[in-house]
Amino acid sequence: MIHPSAQVHPEAQVDSTAEIGPWCTVGAHVKIGARTRLISHVVVDGHTTLGEDNTVFPFAVLGGAPQDLKYRGEDTVLIVGNKNTIRECVTLNLGTTQGGGKTVLGDGNLLMAYSHLGHDSIVGNHCVIANGGAIAGHVTIHDYVVIGGLCGVSQFVTIGAHAYIGGQSGIEKDVPPFAIAVGSRPCLIKGTNIVGLRRRGIPSETISKINEAIKLWTRPDIQKEQCLLEIESQYGEYAEIQNLVSFIRASEKGVVR
Repeated sequence: MIHPSAQVHPEAQVDSTAEIGPWCTVGAHVKIGARTRLISHVVVDGHTTLGEDNTVFPFAVLGGAPQDLKYRGEDTVLIVGNKNTIRECVTLNLGTTQGGGKTVLGDGNLLMAYSHLGHDSIVGNHCVIANGGAIAGHVTIHDYVVIGGLCGVSQFVTIGAHAYIGGQSGIEKDVPPFAIAVGSRPCLIKGTNIVGLRRRGIPSETISKINEAIKLWTRPDIQKEQCLLEIESQYGEYAEIQNLVSFIRASEKGVVR
């Protein structure tokens, strides 16, 4: 259903079951999937694809030009998956040719009011970005990450799966999976996201080993590689610990401790 006041370009591809509410604007290169709902006053522009069962609240802008002075109108894209909730005044920008050409939001995410996802950023599945969360360009956020309100994430940072970022934090280094990180300059690990891991059904024994590994990682008296070798020696039989160690070794920005 398309409301009479909505402006939908005749070349836009809108599924017959989608709902385009009052005063929405949908551009020529937009694709909107089944049962996706634009409540009202939503702008969707650029080469933007919205999957199925998304709900977009008023005054959100999806597919706007990237906030990058090098952008010259190239045909870059924004890809939004399925079952996302995008609240009021959220902004999701297109990618840039220098950064790979696409910005991606996966499935089942909640982006609260006034949050921003910058160009060429990649967000996985089942993440929460709380009110006013500002995600810069070229950021990668893995699955089941929670980012608290008024957080800032610098460009090229990676946040590992199941991490929890406390409100008003400033993230300038990579955050390892399973960790709770809080603070601004520096942001530090404050523990393990035990509650989140329990909610995901991770066995208690595995959570205990993850917790011990993260405690070891935060010790200031052990150098990085020695610490990782010790973590592998004690807990390396767990796949989650292997992922933690691999994440830290692969980091180019440095990892919060």
